[in-house]
Amino acid sequence: MIKTQLRSDQAAMTLSIACLVHCFFAPSVLILGSGYLAVNLGDELVHEFIVLIAVPVSVLALYLGYKNHKVSTFIPSAALGLALLIFAVTFGESLWGELGEKGLTLFGSFLVAYSHFRNYQVCKAINCNCHDK
Repeated sequence: MIKTQLRSDQAAMTLSIACLVHCFFAPSVLILGSGYLAVNLGDELVHEFIVLIAVPVSVLALYLGYKNHKVSTFIPSAALGLALLIFAVTFGESLWGELGEKGLTLFGSFLVAYSHFRNYQVCKAINCNCHDK
């Protein structure tokens, strides 16, 4: 369980950062690499795939964090962040355009990453060893 907690928090933070990197740098990569890329990195399928992986990993990491620490202060921000990511992928562009979708993705990813960081801080504050290697 201890290694699972560490790995799931790391994976969830990495996926949040991947969302941000993809969202803001995919257009530059497409412009610079046009004609060389066989896959369209801006395709909605990529967004759906990232969220499809990020949501269960984040839920698992946050559940394990709560189970280990019995502190739930990071759960509301994580739930809001995950909801924003799902909403951005599902309805963001059609309701608010590409800029709105990016804004929702940015804020949602930030909240999820922040929540996992808070989970880590809670662990350190109570001297829990669940993140120790």
